[in-house]
Amino acid sequence: MLNLGIVGACGRGAGFKLACEAAQDVTVHAVCDLNEESLAKAKENLGAKETYTDYEEMIAKSDLQGVIIATPMPFHVPQAIIALDAGVSVLTEVPAATSVDQCKELVASEKASSASFMMAENYTYMRPNVIVREMVKRGEFGTPYFAEGEYIHELKGLNEVTKWRRKWQTGINGITYGTHSLGPILQWMPGDRVVSVTCAGSGHHYTDPRGDKYENEDSCTMLCKMASGGQVKIRVDMISDRPHSMTNYQLQGTDAAYESARAAGEKNRIWLRSRSDNANEWQDLADYEDEFLPDFWKEEMEKGEKAGHGGGDYFEILDFIAAVRGEREPDIGIHETMDMTLPGLISQASIEQNSQWLDVPDSRLW
Repeated sequence: MLNLGIVGACGRGAGFKLACEAAQDVTVHAVCDLNEESLAKAKENLGAKETYTDYEEMIAKSDLQGVIIATPMPFHVPQAIIALDAGVSVLTEVPAATSVDQCKELVASEKASSASFMMAENYTYMRPNVIVREMVKRGEFGTPYFAEGEYIHELKGLNEVTKWRRKWQTGINGITYGTHSLGPILQWMPGDRVVSVTCAGSGHHYTDPRGDKYENEDSCTMLCKMASGGQVKIRVDMISDRPHSMTNYQLQGTDAAYESARAAGEKNRIWLRSRSDNANEWQDLADYEDEFLPDFWKEEMEKGEKAGHGGGDYFEILDFIAAVRGEREPDIGIHETMDMTLPGLISQASIEQNSQWLDVPDSRLW
């Protein structure tokens, strides 16, 4: 039996309940949260044997092989390092870090540890994104060279409930929460990475309940130059009043094009040169599901869809468990994590410097 701990168990950590229950030979052994009043309920909800309000104590005393870090953004790296230094494998929520210095500390800790590290970028496991990834893998796109990702999720009210968001998501200018958009795209451009970024915003048009303007401009756009010479555009907007639209993607290759649905009732659409005589004719991506959806998704579809985030929560847990057991390397290991996290951090410096193009460091060289 594989024992997992969850920190942040009274909040986001509770969302891993169904995924952990569906996985075989896994138990949530310990839960940790500062909210002592709700901890007993979290213990019962997650079926845990132990509770802690001190994270370091949980890592030191509990019999854990892995820990899920579901706490506010600034705690991800310090808590990951504590676990890695103790030989406990880590699955951390996104983004992995809030500064380049934190990224360097995390990479150094992972290198020195015997444990596994993975970032929980669940959007990469969503069914449409997995289908497109498989199409790329089989050569249907030819050479991918342009992509777009958008995360448009108005959360001004949520800022007042989970108050850390007011500082770390809407209290910093630039792309503060970009891995949901960039993560799948990097998997669609295998072997590629962002080498430089520029970031610009749309200005400030909203205030919080105290009358203060949000430091994050309403809509921020980051242009990414890829090592291959290609281009990626990322837009994040967590402030503008409008319906949510959090999973917008496009991918252009020499032999195919993909555009995700933007609103309810629309379909994800695909054009494949190999399957169409008409370059102006879209097809429904779902028509290709039987052919391109990998077996791991088909075999676990019912469990995956029940666990949340379009299957992402379940399949990332399975991936993490396999890594902890040494069965395979995680899809989103330390360097993939840095590739998804660092561009957004550099965008914050770019927008501060009047949209200057800035280089994105390569963690493989640290």
